[in-house]
Amino acid sequence: MAMTMNGEVQLAAPREAVWAKLNDPEVLKACIPGCEELEKTEDNGFRAVAKMKVGPVSARFKGKVMLSDLDPPNGYKISGEGEGGVAGFAKGGATVALADKDGGTLLSYNVEAQIGGKLAQLGQRLINGTAKKLADEFFANFAKAVQG
Repeated sequence: MAMTMNGEVQLAAPREAVWAKLNDPEVLKACIPGCEELEKTEDNGFRAVAKMKVGPVSARFKGKVMLSDLDPPNGYKISGEGEGGVAGFAKGGATVALADKDGGTLLSYNVEAQIGGKLAQLGQRLINGTAKKLADEFFANFAKAVQG
C-alpha cells in the first residue's frame, strides 16, 4: 500500500538553527512519536527503534534511516525502512526544504511511503489518519524544540 503526504510548518527560528536541529539525533529522538532509540551511524544515517500503534496493531519497528542530497541549510532527502515483525514493514522517504519566511523558517515536506503486512490490511483511511497524526505530533514537538 502506497501513501503520500505533504505539508508546511512555520518555525520561529533562523534557517541555520532549524538545520542544526534537523541533524541532531537527540532532538529527533525526542520529537519522533514512540521513538525508543536513535543513534547516528557513520554514513549520514541513523539506526532507530520506535514503538507504534496503528488501530489494533501495535509493533516495535527497527530500522535504518539515511540522509542524502544534503544541501545545508536548505534541505535534504531522508529515506528509511523499518521491520515490525508480524505487523509488517514500512519504507519510504521525504524531501525536506527550508526557506526564510516572516523572520523565521518555513519547513516544507513531501513524504512517500509504502507499507506491507498486517498494517496494510487495516485500510487506507486508518493508515492515512495515523500517518497524519504522527506527522502533526512530530512537527509540534519539533517546533517546541527549535523555539526551545
